[in-house]
Amino acid sequence: MVRTARVQPLFDDQLEPGAAGAVLTIDLAALVANYRFLRNRLVGVECAAVVKADAYGLGAARVAAALFRDGCRQFFVAHLNEGIDLRAALPDEAEIFVLNGLMPGAEALCLEARLTPVLNSLAQIDGWTGLSRRVGRALPAILQVDSGMARLGLSPAEVDRLVQDPARLGGIGLRAVMSHLACADEPDHPANQAQLAQFEAQRRRLPPAPASFANSSGIFLGADYHFDLARPGAALYGVAPVPGAPNPMRAVVRLDARVIQTREIAAGDAVGYGYAFTASAPTRIATLSVGYADGWLRSVGRAGIAYVGDRALPIAGRVSMDSLTLDISTLPADMLKPGDFVELLGPHQRVDDVAAAAGTIGYEILTSLGGRYQRRYLD
Repeated sequence: MVRTARVQPLFDDQLEPGAAGAVLTIDLAALVANYRFLRNRLVGVECAAVVKADAYGLGAARVAAALFRDGCRQFFVAHLNEGIDLRAALPDEAEIFVLNGLMPGAEALCLEARLTPVLNSLAQIDGWTGLSRRVGRALPAILQVDSGMARLGLSPAEVDRLVQDPARLGGIGLRAVMSHLACADEPDHPANQAQLAQFEAQRRRLPPAPASFANSSGIFLGADYHFDLARPGAALYGVAPVPGAPNPMRAVVRLDARVIQTREIAAGDAVGYGYAFTASAPTRIATLSVGYADGWLRSVGRAGIAYVGDRALPIAGRVSMDSLTLDISTLPADMLKPGDFVELLGPHQRVDDVAAAAGTIGYEILTSLGGRYQRRYLD
């Protein structure tokens, strides 16, 4: 029989023979296209890139280098150690900002690594200005204010204290004042306008500096939210910036899982932990070498599917740590064999589709993808 529906990952000729249970393909050209699309929506505004959590699980060094080649010069990470790792992968011209700021005592390490902290509290401000006095020069920083998310940033009361004691910012070269939107993915949510008004009010009380407010979804709220520097993250990696609307971003990731084995079971036979699936008729099952240890969330099993060619195949039973099972009864009997590939992410379902099946968001799917895959980067 001619196999017309076999799915092979890109660069199949370079695959390791079964060393990994699946192949994760990261399309850097699509990533750069997404960056350009977002940058082109910003008129007279710098476009940074958020590459925290190892670029949402896709490899910060490779991702940031591709974006730098396309003109991106500002990069945001969450933690100091992420910034230290990224600094080794980028030219000195790149600015790397640490969103979570600095733990007490980490100021000198941040300076040595040529990173710029986002200062979120008076204590972080005092630590950074203290280092500035010791080294005898102004040190760059971004100042974050809380505009209503109550997560990070200076509260209105702390801004009051800064206004009353402006010398407290002495020694800081203020690169920007920023805040973060809580509900930007809901364009009609009243919190967006409320946060915008609060951000405007707070930053007017601080020394003049560029402003940064828009995340991925915030870019789509319009020019009032763009200010001087936008900070897209998830949209760069193909996640829909406005849930429920057509996704203008290109898909960046593809995941093809290997078949470990296939079997036939009788009516009444159960599959997997907890016997969550019981066959109502003779059924053929394929076991794939991907599980929740690889970031294929256990909750996907409730409604998850995979693809062979254009054929959707339902997950049968629960996702295990290292494997999952599919009902392949609709396929020709000889279509799949051990070592063949099945599409988990790709042209037939994107990250947001899998997230919907798992009852979560695309961010969690991306950042959960584990380290056991064979990774292939397409330039």
